[in-house]
Amino acid sequence: MRLVTLASGSGTLTQALIDAFAGPAPAADVTIAAIGSDRPDAQVLDRARGAGIETFVVAPGEHASRDDWNIALAEAVAAYEPDWVVSAGFMRILGTDFITRFPQRIINTHPALLPSFPGAHGVSDALAYGVTVTGSTIHLVDAGVDTGPIIAQEPVRVAPTDTEDTLHERIRQVERRLLVELITHLADGELHVDGRHVTGFRPPR
Repeated sequence: MRLVTLASGSGTLTQALIDAFAGPAPAADVTIAAIGSDRPDAQVLDRARGAGIETFVVAPGEHASRDDWNIALAEAVAAYEPDWVVSAGFMRILGTDFITRFPQRIINTHPALLPSFPGAHGVSDALAYGVTVTGSTIHLVDAGVDTGPIIAQEPVRVAPTDTEDTLHERIRQVERRLLVELITHLADGELHVDGRHVTGFRPPR
């Protein structure tokens, strides 16, 4: 199974995939075909190069419009013939031109229990709201902002002393494990999508 991963920043979630599938004892028959970013200075690209994985950059500023950028990104990803595209901390909204190129084959992680607290500030929004439980969601990407069908979720309790950083790190730990478990499943299993309901994957714990 071939993956292309997209990320914008440090790439800790992508590193979990590299550790699981690009080392000497991979967890499943998975090839990370390439790791792409919207930023040429993203640390995730250094992580990829260090693991011997191909990289590419499609920067929005190099294109006349968002639609043009989405088309260029889709072309760059499609060149690697992925079975799945993983958005792992990719801080750009994927447009219709991209999504229709890879229908129901784009996975995103989000640091909250959707549909609560969508968007770029899920952790701080949860803290500000005063919830006592938040968590991690993995979902398929659709044309909305964190609105796609949910594949898996796991709760994370909010401690009274939590800051955004401490809470986000605990969520990330769950996020990394859940994503590796899902990709391992997809290497020889399937997801079944019926409207908003996704079946076929059950986390081991």
